[in-house]
Amino acid sequence: MARELLPSGYRYFTVDIQWYEPDSKGHGYEAGAPLEMDGYSRLVPAEKKFPSAAGGAGFKPLADYVRAKGLKFGIHIMRGIPRQAVKQNTPIKGTSARAADIALPGHTCPWNPDMYGVDMIKPGAQEYYDSLFDLYASWGVDFVKVDDISRAYDDVQKAEIEAIRRAIDKCGRPMVLSLSPGDTPISRGEHVMQHANMWRISDDFWDRWQPLYEMFGRLEKWTKYRALGAWPDADMLPFGIIEFKRPGNFTPHEQTLCMTLWCIARSPLIFGGDMTKLDPFTINLLANTEVLAVNQASANNRQLSRQDNLVVWAADVPDSRDRYVAFFNAQSKDAAPDLSRVSYKSPVLRGAGTAVDISVPLGKARKLVLYVSDAGDGFAYDHSVWVDPVLSGSKGTLKLTDLRWRSAKAGWGEPRVNRTCENQPLLVNGAAVEGIGTHAASLIVFDLPQGYDTFRARGALTQKGSVQFAVLADPDEKVIPDFSPVAVSFADLGITGKARVRDLWKQEDLGVFTNSFTREIPLHSAGLFRLTPDP
Repeated sequence: MARELLPSGYRYFTVDIQWYEPDSKGHGYEAGAPLEMDGYSRLVPAEKKFPSAAGGAGFKPLADYVRAKGLKFGIHIMRGIPRQAVKQNTPIKGTSARAADIALPGHTCPWNPDMYGVDMIKPGAQEYYDSLFDLYASWGVDFVKVDDISRAYDDVQKAEIEAIRRAIDKCGRPMVLSLSPGDTPISRGEHVMQHANMWRISDDFWDRWQPLYEMFGRLEKWTKYRALGAWPDADMLPFGIIEFKRPGNFTPHEQTLCMTLWCIARSPLIFGGDMTKLDPFTINLLANTEVLAVNQASANNRQLSRQDNLVVWAADVPDSRDRYVAFFNAQSKDAAPDLSRVSYKSPVLRGAGTAVDISVPLGKARKLVLYVSDAGDGFAYDHSVWVDPVLSGSKGTLKLTDLRWRSAKAGWGEPRVNRTCENQPLLVNGAAVEGIGTHAASLIVFDLPQGYDTFRARGALTQKGSVQFAVLADPDEKVIPDFSPVAVSFADLGITGKARVRDLWKQEDLGVFTNSFTREIPLHSAGLFRLTPDP
């Protein structure tokens, strides 16, 4: 990182979740696993993972090493107090209170079993957070990501955010405060921008097109709460080799679109790939100095227009009449349907085993789109199944599982016939079923054969979460071209007459244009430009 990314400005190196659990691996969390903790209810690095933490040194030796490289050091923490501390009823430093006195056992994280919430009206509660950040300051921590705190952002979490802000301000060391997970409620916009430096606006972001597409709306929604030192966070950039073993699913065009959107919207840039396996394309993607300038030094960032998923964002160049403009082609040949015009939309299904019977007339449709959307609770457990999907009509009955689909995408894993998206047995309420297993957000497209006039299935949610099933029987399939023109009027940018245009990705001048500027943008790609008014 110091060699390849620091010269371009990337400087915070962050240790992620469960550094205090000696045997944790991947994304699995074991309830009741022994955690390494000091005598004041505070979690400390597991020596099995971080030998330099021995003898009570904590993260200081690692932080010193990181800073010696010219970098800054960050850690991930879970909000609250360890359940292990409450069970042992260990003391809170500097007070007569103990862990059980300040804990809220009924207020827990839905996906990680390590912590209880903290009751901030109890004596010792603020002192607990003060002692945490005093410890982190002694280690030399520069960045803290606090998890399980910005969703649902209820009154308990709100009070803990305020306590953490006070603790940082008192600890004597500047620290960037990042809040997670998303999406942070927009109704908390004023509060979060006053207390945090960055906050997640989506659930964990991975290399799937649909979440990337949805980020346009998320980033635009947060525009009024974007300010210096307070940034809506679109999450990591999943480029290169990710999860330590696999190439990302994004195409080169999609990676360019992602990086362009994060830069023009001034989202924090967090690289989530394997830095020991950086390739030239990924380095060039992350380290283009003219592109990074848009992320680091632009103002008044906003969406200028959006029509048919051709999107234009713009920003001002400080102390200049120049403007930055980003063009996006977010169209898809097999796009998620507009839920306002679908043939069928189910009620929201919540909880494992909930199901709904679906029957849709096909009319003269030539295409059948099966869509499962996340219903908005934000939890990534939306495993779903289209049970016994069939077509019926004058030709009889045809199992959809016997028909090859045109395309299929899932929010996690991939859609499978008679298996889950993770290739496990397909079960609903413990009973084996036939059908198509998937995970929201999911989009499966079939070309319809003639002789069938009805589609029937049963939509079921196989794990906790919430989803909505939708079916589109489309008689008028729109043909999406491989390239589409995207344009901006100079008047919309406050530019009169002519402007010189520079392509920031290619780092080349394109010439002088009058009144407007247009570029052909490939599907799922983007362009980023600087416009300089021509005298």
